[in-house]
Amino acid sequence: MELDLGAVRAFVAVADDRHFGEAAVRLGMSQQAVSKRVAKLEADLGTAVLHRTPGGTVLTAAGETFLPHARAMLGLADQAVAAVRGRQHALRVDVMATRVGPVDLIRAFHSSTGVDVEVVTSFGLRAARTTLVDRQVDAAFARVIGELDDRIEHTPAYTDALHLLVSRRHRLAGRRRVRAAELAGLVSWMPGNLPGTEWADFYDELSAEFGVRIDVSGPNFGFDRLLDRLSGTTDLVSFAGEKTRVPWHPDIARIPVVDPAPAYAYSLLWNRGNHHPGLAALVGYVRDGFEPCGPEIWLPASDRPTFCR
Repeated sequence: MELDLGAVRAFVAVADDRHFGEAAVRLGMSQQAVSKRVAKLEADLGTAVLHRTPGGTVLTAAGETFLPHARAMLGLADQAVAAVRGRQHALRVDVMATRVGPVDLIRAFHSSTGVDVEVVTSFGLRAARTTLVDRQVDAAFARVIGELDDRIEHTPAYTDALHLLVSRRHRLAGRRRVRAAELAGLVSWMPGNLPGTEWADFYDELSAEFGVRIDVSGPNFGFDRLLDRLSGTTDLVSFAGEKTRVPWHPDIARIPVVDPAPAYAYSLLWNRGNHHPGLAALVGYVRDGFEPCGPEIWLPASDRPTFCR
């Protein structure tokens, strides 16, 4: 039996979107055309793979069995076409900003493997939830909170210990390190902490644990403006990851936080149905390089089972 790849692709789209109409929009065809393709597939297989309900479309038992094989079939077909045409796109990896630590990890991966990489920036996990499912990006680095689409897999990448940013006139500016307990009573200005984001959630947890108050008043005009404001006051501090490339400022001191060191937990996320040839290499590289954190690191309780020994 020879299966029609167009029919298989229509089935996978409906299985992902749970609605024939949404699958039709994604595939750029009419809903009737999608229905005809799925009907042809079911005729070829000799069984139903989808069942329509008032709330949407669900997989039958046969559909659940066939789906992973359908994804693999399409992935191989797409790779074969790309190889012949010589048009395999670079591995697209999403990060929040080019200054953050994951960019160095991506650069090291590229240098080690030679895999062609395109770094794109977006809105963290909120964007990745959609762009990974829609294959707009191949992978993303973000802190994982809440439920994820069942098509998205993730693995711990690394933890980025926090540094305190203060004016050189601040009472802590001359210190080589600051103990986490000394954060109590400080006010950290973080205008980029938008409600609902994974980084705002992290700093809420940090505030509850160590007593630092997070001031999210804006507007957010970027890192340079943040540093300019900090340099002119002893009333505010801020934070940046150890691996974040903070712009140099003559009036800003950067001090590690220790005992324990609060750290931001980055994971690598990807779509399990994405068969880009560079993706498996990136996942393997991240997994091989991951080092679980010990008791010297503080993480929110939700991050510890995945990232700590």
